[in-house]
Amino acid sequence: MTKILILPGINNSGSEHWQTRWEQQNPHYTRIIQDDWDHPVCTTWAQRLEETIVKMGSDTVLVAHSLACLMVAHWANTTQLTLQGAFMVSVPDPNGSNFPSEAKGFSPLPTQPFSFPSLIVASTNDPYGTIEHSKQCAQYWGSDWISVGALGHINASSGLGYWSQGQQLLEQFLKVTQRQ
Repeated sequence: MTKILILPGINNSGSEHWQTRWEQQNPHYTRIIQDDWDHPVCTTWAQRLEETIVKMGSDTVLVAHSLACLMVAHWANTTQLTLQGAFMVSVPDPNGSNFPSEAKGFSPLPTQPFSFPSLIVASTNDPYGTIEHSKQCAQYWGSDWISVGALGHINASSGLGYWSQGQQLLEQFLKVTQRQ
Protein backbone atom coordinates (compact mmCIF):
# COMPACT_ATOMS: atom_id res chain seq x y z
CA MET A 1 0.00 0.00 0.00
CA THR A 2 1.22 3.49 -0.83
CA LYS A 3 2.37 5.52 2.14
CA ILE A 4 1.85 9.30 2.14
CA LEU A 5 4.47 11.48 3.82
CA ILE A 6 3.37 15.07 4.49
CA LEU A 7 6.23 17.58 4.15
CA PRO A 8 5.27 21.05 5.43
CA GLY A 9 7.30 24.14 4.69
CA ILE A 10 8.73 26.71 7.06
CA ASN A 11 6.84 27.08 10.37
CA ASN A 12 5.11 23.73 9.81
CA SER A 13 1.49 23.67 8.56
CA GLY A 14 -0.98 24.94 11.14
CA SER A 15 -4.48 23.70 11.93
CA GLU A 16 -6.10 25.56 9.01
CA HIS A 17 -3.63 24.33 6.37
CA TRP A 18 -4.84 21.72 3.89
CA GLN A 19 -1.87 19.45 4.74
CA THR A 20 -3.00 19.27 8.36
CA ARG A 21 -6.61 18.68 7.34
CA TRP A 22 -5.60 15.90 4.97
CA GLU A 23 -3.54 14.27 7.69
CA GLN A 24 -6.45 14.47 10.14
CA GLN A 25 -8.85 12.91 7.63
CA ASN A 26 -6.46 10.19 6.45
CA PRO A 27 -4.99 8.17 9.32
CA HIS A 28 -2.46 6.48 7.01
CA TYR A 29 -0.86 9.85 6.18
CA THR A 30 2.30 10.60 8.18
CA ARG A 31 3.91 14.00 8.81
CA ILE A 32 7.67 14.35 8.86
CA ILE A 33 9.05 15.74 12.10
CA GLN A 34 11.73 18.41 11.74
CA ASP A 35 13.74 19.62 14.74
CA ASP A 36 13.43 23.29 13.78
CA TRP A 37 10.46 24.41 11.70
CA ASP A 38 11.21 28.13 12.13
CA HIS A 39 14.89 28.26 11.09
CA PRO A 40 15.21 25.53 8.46
CA VAL A 41 18.57 24.38 7.19
CA CYS A 42 18.26 22.47 3.93
CA THR A 43 20.87 19.81 4.68
CA THR A 44 19.35 19.10 8.10
CA TRP A 45 15.84 18.86 6.67
CA ALA A 46 17.04 16.64 3.81
CA GLN A 47 18.84 14.33 6.24
CA ARG A 48 15.61 13.92 8.21
CA LEU A 49 13.80 13.13 4.95
CA GLU A 50 16.42 10.47 4.15
CA GLU A 51 16.02 8.90 7.61
CA THR A 52 12.22 8.94 7.33
CA ILE A 53 12.13 7.34 3.89
CA VAL A 54 14.54 4.62 5.03
CA LYS A 55 11.94 3.73 7.69
CA MET A 56 8.87 4.11 5.44
CA GLY A 57 10.16 2.40 2.30
CA SER A 58 10.12 3.00 -1.45
CA ASP A 59 6.32 2.81 -1.72
CA THR A 60 6.14 6.35 -0.31
CA VAL A 61 4.67 9.42 -2.00
CA LEU A 62 5.81 12.78 -0.71
CA VAL A 63 3.25 15.59 -0.38
CA ALA A 64 5.43 18.69 -0.13
CA HIS A 65 4.41 22.31 0.31
CA SER A 66 6.53 25.39 -0.33
CA LEU A 67 10.02 25.19 1.17
CA ALA A 68 9.68 21.41 1.49
CA CYS A 69 9.57 21.25 -2.33
CA LEU A 70 13.06 22.72 -2.46
CA MET A 71 14.18 20.29 0.24
CA VAL A 72 12.89 17.41 -1.91
CA ALA A 73 14.86 18.71 -4.91
CA HIS A 74 18.08 18.95 -2.90
CA TRP A 75 17.51 15.53 -1.32
CA ALA A 76 16.78 13.95 -4.73
CA ASN A 77 20.25 15.01 -5.94
CA THR A 78 22.05 13.14 -3.16
CA THR A 79 19.98 10.11 -2.24
CA GLN A 80 20.35 6.53 -3.42
CA LEU A 81 16.83 5.73 -2.21
CA THR A 82 13.86 5.26 -4.49
CA LEU A 83 10.37 6.71 -4.13
CA GLN A 84 6.97 6.15 -5.63
CA GLY A 85 6.64 9.88 -6.32
CA ALA A 86 6.49 13.49 -5.14
CA PHE A 87 3.44 15.77 -5.22
CA MET A 88 4.79 19.30 -4.79
CA VAL A 89 2.66 22.39 -4.18
CA SER A 90 3.79 26.04 -4.44
CA VAL A 91 7.49 25.75 -5.19
CA PRO A 92 9.10 28.96 -3.89
CA ASP A 93 11.90 30.81 -5.63
CA PRO A 94 14.96 30.70 -3.33
CA ASN A 95 16.23 33.86 -5.04
CA GLY A 96 12.91 35.68 -4.86
CA SER A 97 12.42 38.86 -2.85
CA ASN A 98 9.89 37.18 -0.51
CA PHE A 99 12.02 34.11 0.28
CA PRO A 100 12.40 33.82 4.07
CA SER A 101 15.80 34.97 5.26
CA GLU A 102 15.76 32.45 8.11
CA ALA A 103 15.80 29.55 5.61
CA LYS A 104 19.40 28.52 4.88
CA GLY A 105 20.99 26.43 2.14
CA PHE A 106 18.04 26.14 -0.27
CA SER A 107 19.88 27.95 -3.06
CA PRO A 108 21.15 27.36 -5.69
CA LEU A 109 18.13 25.66 -7.19
CA PRO A 110 18.88 22.03 -8.15
CA THR A 111 18.55 21.42 -11.89
CA GLN A 112 18.93 17.63 -12.15
CA PRO A 113 15.92 15.48 -13.09
CA PHE A 114 14.37 13.37 -10.35
CA SER A 115 14.58 9.58 -10.55
CA PHE A 116 10.90 9.32 -9.56
CA PRO A 117 7.62 10.72 -10.92
CA SER A 118 6.65 14.17 -9.69
CA LEU A 119 3.94 16.76 -10.13
CA ILE A 120 4.22 20.49 -9.43
CA VAL A 121 0.98 22.29 -8.56
CA ALA A 122 1.23 26.06 -9.03
CA SER A 123 -0.86 29.17 -8.44
CA THR A 124 -0.91 32.11 -10.84
CA ASN A 125 -0.52 34.64 -8.01
CA ASP A 126 1.88 32.95 -5.59
CA PRO A 127 3.90 35.67 -3.82
CA TYR A 128 6.80 33.27 -3.26
CA GLY A 129 7.24 31.94 -6.78
CA THR A 130 6.01 32.91 -10.22
CA ILE A 131 4.33 30.62 -12.73
CA GLU A 132 7.48 30.91 -14.84
CA HIS A 133 9.59 29.75 -11.90
CA SER A 134 7.39 26.72 -11.25
CA LYS A 135 7.43 25.79 -14.95
CA GLN A 136 11.23 26.06 -14.97
CA CYS A 137 11.42 23.78 -11.92
CA ALA A 138 9.17 21.26 -13.67
CA GLN A 139 11.45 21.34 -16.69
CA TYR A 140 14.59 20.90 -14.59
CA TRP A 141 13.18 18.11 -12.45
CA GLY A 142 11.24 16.24 -15.14
CA SER A 143 7.99 16.96 -13.31
CA ASP A 144 4.49 17.19 -14.66
CA TRP A 145 3.02 20.64 -14.04
CA ILE A 146 -0.43 22.07 -13.45
CA SER A 147 -1.82 25.51 -12.59
CA VAL A 148 -4.82 25.69 -10.27
CA GLY A 149 -5.49 29.37 -10.94
CA ALA A 150 -5.18 32.27 -8.50
CA LEU A 151 -4.88 30.58 -5.10
CA GLY A 152 -2.03 32.62 -3.61
CA HIS A 153 0.55 30.42 -1.89
CA ILE A 154 -1.97 27.56 -1.65
CA ASN A 155 -1.81 27.64 2.13
CA ALA A 156 -4.05 28.46 5.10
CA SER A 157 -4.13 32.14 4.05
CA SER A 158 -5.69 31.04 0.76
CA GLY A 159 -8.82 29.96 2.67
CA LEU A 160 -8.95 26.54 0.99
CA GLY A 161 -10.01 24.51 4.01
CA TYR A 162 -9.62 20.83 3.14
CA TRP A 163 -8.72 21.76 -0.49
CA SER A 164 -10.72 19.04 -2.22
CA GLN A 165 -9.30 20.01 -5.62
CA GLY A 166 -5.80 19.26 -4.33
CA GLN A 167 -6.90 15.93 -2.88
CA GLN A 168 -8.35 14.99 -6.28
CA LEU A 169 -5.09 15.97 -7.98
CA LEU A 170 -3.18 13.81 -5.48
CA GLU A 171 -5.50 10.85 -6.15
CA GLN A 172 -4.92 11.23 -9.90
CA PHE A 173 -1.17 11.46 -9.32
CA LEU A 174 -1.23 8.31 -7.18
CA LYS A 175 -2.88 6.40 -10.03
CA VAL A 176 -0.09 7.53 -12.36
CA THR A 177 2.65 6.51 -9.93
CA GLN A 178 1.10 3.10 -9.32
CA ARG A 179 1.24 2.33 -13.05
CA GLN A 180 4.95 3.11 -13.30
